[in-house]
Amino acid sequence: MHQITGKSLVGLLLALTTAVLWGILPIALKILLDVLTANTITLIRFLAAAVIVGIWLGARGKLPKAALLLKPNIAKLMLIAVVGLLSNYIMYLSGLNYLSAETAQVVIQLAPFLMMIGGVFIFKERLLLWQKAGAVILVAGLLLFFNERLVQLILQAGTETLGVLLVIAAAVTWAAYALAQKQLLVHYTSKQIMYLLYVAGTIAFMPVSDFTPLLTMTGLHWLLLIFCCLNTVVAYGAFAEALHHWEASKVSAVLAVTPLFTILFANIVGWLFPAYLAAQQLNLWSWLGAALVVVGSALTALAPQFVQYHSARKIRKLQRDVF
Repeated sequence: MHQITGKSLVGLLLALTTAVLWGILPIALKILLDVLTANTITLIRFLAAAVIVGIWLGARGKLPKAALLLKPNIAKLMLIAVVGLLSNYIMYLSGLNYLSAETAQVVIQLAPFLMMIGGVFIFKERLLLWQKAGAVILVAGLLLFFNERLVQLILQAGTETLGVLLVIAAAVTWAAYALAQKQLLVHYTSKQIMYLLYVAGTIAFMPVSDFTPLLTMTGLHWLLLIFCCLNTVVAYGAFAEALHHWEASKVSAVLAVTPLFTILFANIVGWLFPAYLAAQQLNLWSWLGAALVVVGSALTALAPQFVQYHSARKIRKLQRDVF
């Protein structure tokens, strides 16, 4: 199993960087979806990332060894990571077509929670009482967030229901990718893994993309597309490095604040550029639900760390009493 370096501050900063960038990302993608298809956006992001990371690795003589992929266990993990990440990209973008950026980001918050659940079964992390409580709080938060639309989502299946289901599916596939990547760190560096994933994504989405709209895009759309491409490299690179230095549970706890960044930035963008984005109007219960989603996700992730901390304190106290 992969062993972390234990550099907690580095892991925290990297995870926080990922949270901020992922918080802004759906807002930019939402505007881009007015002019580009989900497949085209995904392809361009993967292609740009593959070129940037490939040049960086090539200049340092650290391109990944393809021969390792011939080993069955590594090939299986890489296949899970590739299918998981590519499915996450396309299903999240497809769901975003039917949802606001804020709603999509709150629902996708299931992803780090599912990653934590996977860590319990695969990496043998214990599921404690507080983690179970956190799971209940997270689900309650989602229900409160959709308080005004919950009955409609359940009984009257429409475009928003489809969007929610697509984002939930994206969360499941993202968790599979993240857990596979964590184990792949035994064989490749985080940048090498991401490079292989970007190349695979470029090949997969090339036949189903439409480049015609690029000829008529505005300057703003080009800037947003460039931002999304750079976001792919920096955010996923920071996430992969965070898993190298910090426990998966702690990384997922920091990522829990992402929906709050999205809501904040959506309101700022909606105020500055109302013609491009209208911020979702949330009532008090929805705000409370979003906060509970964050608290629930963070609690399930951090509970083991608190238990370990208090257990260590008790042991040190007993040692002092004995000696």
